[in-house]
Amino acid sequence: MPRTRLYSLDELDDIPGTLVFNARRSRQAYHLHKFCMSLMQEDNRAAFRSDERAYLDRFRMTEEQKQAVLARDLTRLIELGGNMYFLVKIASTDGWSAQKAVSSMSGMSAEDYAKMMLEGGRSPEGLRSKRERN
Repeated sequence: MPRTRLYSLDELDDIPGTLVFNARRSRQAYHLHKFCMSLMQEDNRAAFRSDERAYLDRFRMTEEQKQAVLARDLTRLIELGGNMYFLVKIASTDGWSAQKAVSSMSGMSAEDYAKMMLEGGRSPEGLRSKRERN
């Protein structure tokens, strides 16, 4: 029996400001996610803090992924296939709250981001499709 989808993959790629995590992205970030999961162990966190580049070189991540980790550029890591549930382990290693990690991708302070979310989040009004721009 063929599998049916609620939405085509093209439709999911049409959501402005959103990169939907899918099987392709999961494969793209496999080694990045292995690195993130390694940070669940204190010895590994200590080794990473001691020499970040040497620790990253233990993993078969792309150079772009390694540079984004070093820059703590979570937005770029998502563009390179990362999933926030894994990436938050990097932020946690740095002592960041999940709120600070997510706000770092919004261009807002953690306090402003929290205030916006407590007030109901971003408005659903506005651009709903990348195709609508054209």
